[in-house]
Amino acid sequence: MHPLCHADERSALLQFKESFIINNSTCRFFDDDYLPPVASWTLENSSCCSWDGVDCDKKSGHVIGHELINSCLYGSINSSSSLFQLVHLQILDLSYNNFNFSRIPSSIGNLLKLTYLRLSDSFFAGQIPFKISRLSKLSSLDLSCNSHPSSCAFFGMLSFDPSSKRLLELKRPHFESLVQNLTNLEALFLSLVNIPYPVPSLLANMSSLSFLILTSCGLLGELPTNIFQLPNIELLHLVQNPGMSGEIPASIGNLGSLEQLYLDANNFSGLVPPSIGNLSKLTVTTLSRNYFRGNLPSFANLNHLATLDLSSNDFAGPIPFNLMNLTSLTRLNLESNKLQGPIPSSISGLKNLMYLDLSFNNLSGTTELDSLHVLKKLTTLGLSFNKLSLLGKINSSASFPNLTALMLASCNLSEFPQYLQNLDKLIYLDLSFNNIHGLVPQWFLETSKETLLNLDLSHNFLTGFDQSPFVLPWSSLQILKIDSNRIQGFLPLPPLSTVSYIISNNSLTGEIPPLICNQTLLQVLDLSKNNLSGQIPECLGNLSNSLSILNLGSNSFYGTIPRTWTRGSKLRMINLGQNKLKGLIPRSMSKCAMLEILDLGHNQINDTFPFWLGTLPELKILILRYNKFHGPIESHYFKSTFPKLRIIDLSYNGLVGNLPSEYFNSCSSMKTIDEEQLAYLQADISFDMGQLTEKLQDFLSFPTMAHEYYDYSIIVKNKGLRIEYAKIIAVFALVDFSGNRFEGEVPESIGTLKGLIALDLSNNSLSGHIPSAMGNLTHLESLDLSLNKLSGKIPQQLAQLTFLSFFNVSYNNFTGPVPKGNQFDTFLNNSFEENLGLCGNQLSRKCEGPKAFLPPLSASTDNQESGSLVEFDWKIVVIGYGSGFIIGVVIGHIVITRKQDWFLKNFGMPYRCFV
Repeated sequence: MHPLCHADERSALLQFKESFIINNSTCRFFDDDYLPPVASWTLENSSCCSWDGVDCDKKSGHVIGHELINSCLYGSINSSSSLFQLVHLQILDLSYNNFNFSRIPSSIGNLLKLTYLRLSDSFFAGQIPFKISRLSKLSSLDLSCNSHPSSCAFFGMLSFDPSSKRLLELKRPHFESLVQNLTNLEALFLSLVNIPYPVPSLLANMSSLSFLILTSCGLLGELPTNIFQLPNIELLHLVQNPGMSGEIPASIGNLGSLEQLYLDANNFSGLVPPSIGNLSKLTVTTLSRNYFRGNLPSFANLNHLATLDLSSNDFAGPIPFNLMNLTSLTRLNLESNKLQGPIPSSISGLKNLMYLDLSFNNLSGTTELDSLHVLKKLTTLGLSFNKLSLLGKINSSASFPNLTALMLASCNLSEFPQYLQNLDKLIYLDLSFNNIHGLVPQWFLETSKETLLNLDLSHNFLTGFDQSPFVLPWSSLQILKIDSNRIQGFLPLPPLSTVSYIISNNSLTGEIPPLICNQTLLQVLDLSKNNLSGQIPECLGNLSNSLSILNLGSNSFYGTIPRTWTRGSKLRMINLGQNKLKGLIPRSMSKCAMLEILDLGHNQINDTFPFWLGTLPELKILILRYNKFHGPIESHYFKSTFPKLRIIDLSYNGLVGNLPSEYFNSCSSMKTIDEEQLAYLQADISFDMGQLTEKLQDFLSFPTMAHEYYDYSIIVKNKGLRIEYAKIIAVFALVDFSGNRFEGEVPESIGTLKGLIALDLSNNSLSGHIPSAMGNLTHLESLDLSLNKLSGKIPQQLAQLTFLSFFNVSYNNFTGPVPKGNQFDTFLNNSFEENLGLCGNQLSRKCEGPKAFLPPLSASTDNQESGSLVEFDWKIVVIGYGSGFIIGVVIGHIVITRKQDWFLKNFGMPYRCFV
């Protein structure tokens, strides 16, 4: 029997319901049959104590519980809401609704009997009201996961995306003011609340506290020593607060009740104190993604430990033998450290182990997988990128019966391991960066045929598939990487389930089969760096509603570019460069509103400058070099266009007229560098996780299963070199208009592009002076003005460019002294050659004596027509940059020379034949 409902409280509840929009479209989580709790709140059902989500005191009949979890509420709650007439409330749970970025009403502090308050993941925003500190009876406070976009899994206390924007904040009052009176708290959950302060030492006074979760809060500084004196703390979760630093105090060993410790993704360093081994009740310890160093700490006495994650730190030395005493371990993750020595054979004693990842260390020696196959419960095994050599041909059908993820990249494998034949539950298989030669055997095509989702065979020496299947057989496959092999023959088609298909850098021939256009789930299609030919199928444009990446560069495709690009396109990268395409750029490309990179370089496209691409709001990179673009680039086309363009390469075309000064004026994206945004440009490719059963949830910690990140790459000229950037740092800004027939003066407006890193205007017919405003380009690393008709003095202001490591003004008409100081004292004579009026310490002509200022020779022919620039180069691969503002790695070799007589001597023909 329900107690009798008080009429005033029934009325207050109905008013509260009526203040919101409630239907399935406002629900956070629902299915077709879902009814929110408030559906039972009707006048006909007069006893409010029987309503779903309402709990009444059995004696008094007053409403004491108000639990409207996921009730499809949409709207806001103001301080005059009828909710606050329920003065007897002890429990209030409004989680998983949508309060439309409104503030938490301060009147909530009037509900003085509250013991449980949960407002998580409901789009509350702004400052948390100070009046909550009046709720001295609270035992549980949960304000977590109010973020945009929503980032927490339904009822997922610890599952969230920390990149989401924090909506709630604790600034005034700050953290300490909020909790100082809440001395009865047993559980405090504030994940994704913006708290830009250190953890307050006041928390140490909260002796009742059992659960503390402060994840991705922006916390700063070191942990207070006394926080590790909480006598009843069972769960401590301080994850993804990179502003937290320092060492873990030895007092952590005082937390005798601690069962779960999460300190991942902070900035902690130093040694892990040995006292952590005293925490005998620990079942979970995760210290990943910090800077802990030294040998692995001893956990030998932690008999209840089930999860140990020390990954992505700087731990060194051997894997300790006593680690194998942890017989309760189900999950052991030591990947991405500096561990050395062999894998202890005693690891086979961890009979309950389900997850083992030792990848990305310096482990060495010969490992026989026979010693591990006794781990019958193992679902995940990672040994990638060590110095291991794997042996063993386990043929028993009982070997690894539950294995779902196997990572053996860079394990010196020379053939497909035979024991793969016995695995029928694999979801993730990585055999990349090995020495596997020859054909993919027929039996391998039957391995985990129905379950495999992610397969990586890249960077081997495979030449093809045994019996060459037209369609690859794995029926559930979503991620397929076979790039950087030696695969010959026709392009094999992936299964229809495929989301990402990368088979670049092989020796494929023939045409793209039209059936590839049946791949309606495909988000990444990378067929670059092969010998494919024929016309690009028009139907690929129809896939733009699913495709994010289309990379067909460095093949031999001919004909015209498809014209079937549609509105709603999801394409973020189109690379058709280094082919034999002709004709015009199709105007339908302007419908690709999400496009970030367009590379059509090194083709035979005959068109005027595509100013209409300037309407693309996300376009960051435009490469049109080595084509037949012609005519002027009129400045008025650049007004309010190309809002995010940071790299533009129009080199070696037939463009004429003045440089577009309006472009440089309007290019706001190149006028600054955000030094905090040194991320790489990449596309985040997500895919459907619905196929995964509950048995596979442990595997979700591998980001490659839920997300793939496709790095954009380009080839551009920088510092005199033709460079392939395998990754592109987001702040990279480059302008290359070289090798055209531009004339007139260099616009002063170039001096406003303070984020510019490389500028190449060489091999044109530019005249006049170098604008002194170029001295404002404080991040410039490369400046090439060679082979023009520029004159006057080189401005001394250029000596202010302290990152400038490449400078070339050769073959012009400059006079006077070369600037002195900083980088200019390092440039060699060839940076200034054939400017007979120049003098300086860098040159053979010093600035002294009567012959120091000979008049310059006038150019008798047009620079471009004379072919006086010689550029003959090989590609090099760069991740990031060389010396300068951005540091990177250069791999490879390049040869460049600029003297035509050298080229004629060695090749017997003018350079223009190669342009």
